[in-house]
Amino acid sequence: MSVNDEKGLPDSKVSVRKVFDIDSDWDVPAFSQAGEHVPEVDKAYRFDPETTLAILAGFKFNRRVLLQGYHGTGKSTHIEQVAARLNWPCIRINLDSHVSRIDLIGKDAIVLKDGKQVTEYREGLLPWALQHACALVFDEYDAGRPDVMFVIQRVLEVEGKLTLLDQNRVIHPHAGFRLFATANTVGLGDTTGLYHGTHALNQGQLDRWNIVATLNYLPAEEEAAIVAAKVPAFGKADKKETLKGMVALAGLTRQAFMQGDISTVMSPRTVISWAENVEIFGNVEAAFRLTFLNKCDEAERAAIGELYQRAMGAEIAA
Repeated sequence: MSVNDEKGLPDSKVSVRKVFDIDSDWDVPAFSQAGEHVPEVDKAYRFDPETTLAILAGFKFNRRVLLQGYHGTGKSTHIEQVAARLNWPCIRINLDSHVSRIDLIGKDAIVLKDGKQVTEYREGLLPWALQHACALVFDEYDAGRPDVMFVIQRVLEVEGKLTLLDQNRVIHPHAGFRLFATANTVGLGDTTGLYHGTHALNQGQLDRWNIVATLNYLPAEEEAAIVAAKVPAFGKADKKETLKGMVALAGLTRQAFMQGDISTVMSPRTVISWAENVEIFGNVEAAFRLTFLNKCDEAERAAIGELYQRAMGAEIAA
């Protein structure tokens, strides 16, 4: 079904009810063909309905969407998997302390042309993304440097234009450009001590995000189903109890992390890696050490050992 025949714009629609199994009558614009920047579809991925609708609203209505939640909940992956099912190009930028204004906007670079060195302006990712049908995702949004955040603020408005002063150019956003961000805090800074390096966001900037959604960890049953889908051996009856204990242990580490008792948490990705390593090494405890325990602060390992004993019914050998 044609949406817009203009080049670079969505040319089809997908049913939210059919594709995402969510009770909604929405048909969301999509692309009929996947380009090089479209993420791969993960068929085992489980969508959180409320979060998925928030992300889909971003694509359908061009809303700016900020996802907040503890790390390991799959915030960025959630956006990517929605984009994958829409065949919508998606690019992620991690706003760590090394990403500067120049990295985003662009800079002059010396290049060789006809055997001579000449200065040429190279656009950064932000101007490039603005001019294409592309979902741009800023990861760790609350860890961005102040100079970077003020650049982003310019494009947070739906009609937000980007002025390149060095080039005397004004870039108007492409009709297919979408903007998302993920954050461990909700813009108020780190009040828990769990996320060092995050900052309180400018209230004027936070107000420009049209939708703010919170993504929590999946229920244990759904997480176990994902692990079983990723590591088929754990879908068999003889490993059902082991998998149940592994997921329960992950939940205990998350509770302890939220309470400030430990500083490292098991994400669903960690549980999948643990299951894969069990298959490699043939030993649940050894795989746990190699997957998670060896990453933890030595002073916290005794506490984690207690959690292991509670969930797995066995003690970790000293």
